[in-house]
Amino acid sequence: MPPRRPAADRPPLAEERAVSRARVRRNRALVASVAVLGLLGGAAWWVRDKVITPWSESCEATALEQDVSFTPEQMHNAATIVQVAERRGLPARAGSIGVATAIQESKLRNITYGDRDSVGLFQQRPSQGWGTVEQILDPRYSTNAFYDALVKVDGWQDMRITEIAQEVQRSAYPEAYADHEHEGRTIASAISGHSPEGLVCRLDPPTGAGDRERLVESLRTETGYRADTGDGVVVVRASQERRAWGVGAWAVATAKGHGVTSVQVGDRMWTREDGSSWSAAPDPVDASTVRITLADG
Repeated sequence: MPPRRPAADRPPLAEERAVSRARVRRNRALVASVAVLGLLGGAAWWVRDKVITPWSESCEATALEQDVSFTPEQMHNAATIVQVAERRGLPARAGSIGVATAIQESKLRNITYGDRDSVGLFQQRPSQGWGTVEQILDPRYSTNAFYDALVKVDGWQDMRITEIAQEVQRSAYPEAYADHEHEGRTIASAISGHSPEGLVCRLDPPTGAGDRERLVESLRTETGYRADTGDGVVVVRASQERRAWGVGAWAVATAKGHGVTSVQVGDRMWTREDGSSWSAAPDPVDASTVRITLADG
């Protein structure tokens, strides 16, 4: 395990009061913004510090009777975290823990700043042995580094997430991770394929051709699957139906970044044009086959 991060000291009372006042001002601004949108005749809601309207891009995971919404960028990162765990053959709970931790640490954003020298999805510190800044800012590297530390914790599968956070992340506020545990489970269930059709994304039309080479490389490094390509279609033949749904969910979650226009798993299909649900595919394939179509520019 990399050297542990020292816990930050609790901020003094004066600082806490300043933070509280800032939150009050921020909440007032949020209410005012939503009110303005309402006056303009549009509904609006908040998704991780961003106003979401009926015309905004967003991704939603549905599983275990829970719905969780994030931006495409955030869900793309979540998909990486879940599928890297799948590729490593880790139990399903590993993906849940990874996503919940990244929500708490970075709100699922690959940020270049943080406490002291912390960067990336998990706010890992180069000075504490997690790697170079460049390495940590690679989501695949940082995710693997997180799991490398996780699996070295004896009994991690049976521990509460707050205990795991203390062992791996050395957080000053480990109880905060519990606030995101249900989000982690929901997203991990959808993106690992345990909840078929559990991941959808509503996206704007692509602005150019899809990046087939980048998609195929990401597939290989994150899911472990190699793909057949041809005529703008990437085909993955998974080892089982659940893994096919996991690859399909990953493809939907990363569709914005790769220029994907449709994803088909068996006889079901998600399309970018109608991204809010899965529907019957006009040309069904085997239940363990995934067909990913990219924009042709």
